[in-house]
Amino acid sequence: MTNTKPVKIVETVLRDGSQSLTATRMRITDMLPILEKMDAVGYHAIEAWGGATFDSCLRYLDEDPWERLRTLKKYLKKTPIQMLLRGQNILGYSNYADDVVTEFVKRSVANGVSVIRIFDALNDTRNLETSMRVAKAEGAHVQGAFVYTTSPYHKDEDFLRTAKELVELGADSVCIKDMSGLLSPYKAYSLITTLKSQISVPIELHTHFTSGMGDMTLLKACEAGVDIIDTALSPFSEATSQPCTESLVYTLNEGDRGTGLDFNALCDIGEYFRGVKTSLVKDFKLNANISINPKVLKFQIPGGMLSNLMKQMADMGTADKYDAVLKEMPKVRAELGYPSLVTPTSQIVGSMATMNVLLGRYKMIPKEVKDLIRGKYGRTPGPIDPEVRKLAIGNEPTIDHRPADDIPPQMDAMRQKLSEAGYPNASIEDVLTYASFPEIALGFFKKHR
Repeated sequence: MTNTKPVKIVETVLRDGSQSLTATRMRITDMLPILEKMDAVGYHAIEAWGGATFDSCLRYLDEDPWERLRTLKKYLKKTPIQMLLRGQNILGYSNYADDVVTEFVKRSVANGVSVIRIFDALNDTRNLETSMRVAKAEGAHVQGAFVYTTSPYHKDEDFLRTAKELVELGADSVCIKDMSGLLSPYKAYSLITTLKSQISVPIELHTHFTSGMGDMTLLKACEAGVDIIDTALSPFSEATSQPCTESLVYTLNEGDRGTGLDFNALCDIGEYFRGVKTSLVKDFKLNANISINPKVLKFQIPGGMLSNLMKQMADMGTADKYDAVLKEMPKVRAELGYPSLVTPTSQIVGSMATMNVLLGRYKMIPKEVKDLIRGKYGRTPGPIDPEVRKLAIGNEPTIDHRPADDIPPQMDAMRQKLSEAGYPNASIEDVLTYASFPEIALGFFKKHR
């Protein structure tokens, strides 16, 4: 093994840990009492913003996400704050114009973000060009990420090609984003060995415990020379979240790539979050018994999506068709060019599979599926099934350029709409909030502005 440097740890308890196990319901008041202790630990970064936190702050917690970020920055003086950004989708579900992406990245850095992990659901790096360029210009650490999944079009050499493209775009580090826990220990060893042989920037691994392999995968990754790993403090770890911080630090500290982090200090902080989790489960009536599900290796569906799908089908009175939808999903994914099952493509494949089971195959095709086929989300990893293409869009042409090139600037129009809604002097952050989630933002402004 060539890498003998200490393994760096990114703590996800404030974002992905909370998002995975408590539906992103952790409030800023839950975080404040422990932030100074977290800041003193020596983490490489604390992932605390982006992903679903922005939506959840507005929709469920009556918090301004920008205010949350500024507050976090006040307490986290030494440790960089990391955020997750969906490239041209920012934090929403469809592509935005370049001017919105530019302003969003600028304001994120200005309000306290130091590390931005940027990914695209299709691993189409054209969708990352604007956000990576702006993040770099603003002085953030730019982490280019590729989504890990398995298919005939997702081999080590495919991921290596994407990683090289990310470095060419200016990535300061490259992240393997394994959102469904599909990366097995030996595949991780092979993939990281391949990347380390040709990529000079640090490599980070982000995985989930959904399949039950997460800690083994991280350990093999460390043996292969990975530089940074993502973990979550014990109350917010495992199941559909990340592997456990305390256990991995304890394990690595016994080997030749110790983390330099104090196990006892981590246990104390973990104890605090045990109380937080108990209160979140009680206050928001959440299901605390999320278990691992090795079947994800067959269906590839992320844990959060499985539980949502089950609930939606039960609400529609079609719960008896759940297994049929699970079986249909891999077929639809293949026909739509093997997109990875991460937002927004997971929702697109999921809704198409559900309609196929309930109404007959491709009898009704949602606009999002047609847009995916048209190329409006970017290049799919594999080819679209010709018959499905014909059913969806007939002989309509598809695009092969960067999708955002077709989107005219949006910031002035957003300002205008906010002005008409009664907010003529809205801050740039408020304009971006409105651009991201218009209806929820207006409800929030009505109460707070």
